[in-house]
Amino acid sequence: MTDIPADLTWIRAAPEDDEGTGPWIEIAFGPDELVHLRETGDPTNIVTTTRAKWDAFAKGVQAGEFDHFIDDMDSETDSETDFGTDTVPDPGTGAGTGTGIGIGEDIDGTTDDGGASARP
Repeated sequence: MTDIPADLTWIRAAPEDDEGTGPWIEIAFGPDELVHLRETGDPTNIVTTTRAKWDAFAKGVQAGEFDHFIDDMDSETDSETDFGTDTVPDPGTGAGTGTGIGIGEDIDGTTDDGGASARP
C-alpha cells in the first residue's frame, strides 16, 4: 500500500460554477510520479496510479476510447451532465490551468505530432 502524503493539493473535477459537494472526483499529483484520485463523498478512499498510466488514460479520454460509457447519458438533461472546459491540473504545481485540454492536444499541451498547441 502506498503512503499518501498529507500535503497533497487536491483539484476537484467539477463544473467551474458548481459550488456543491458533488459527488466529484479529485486528483492530486504527488511525489515519485504518482497520481492520486478520490471521491469527495469518501475522501479517505484514495486510488493511486503512476503518472504514465494517468497520461495514457487522459489520452484515451481525448481520443474517445471511453465514449461508449457516456452514450446512455445523452438522454440526461444538460444540468445533470456538463463536460465543458473544466480546470485541468498542472502536474508540476497541482494548480489548475483553467484552460481545459483541446481536442487533438496531448495532456502536456502539445499536438500528437509534437508541435506546440495553439491554445493559450
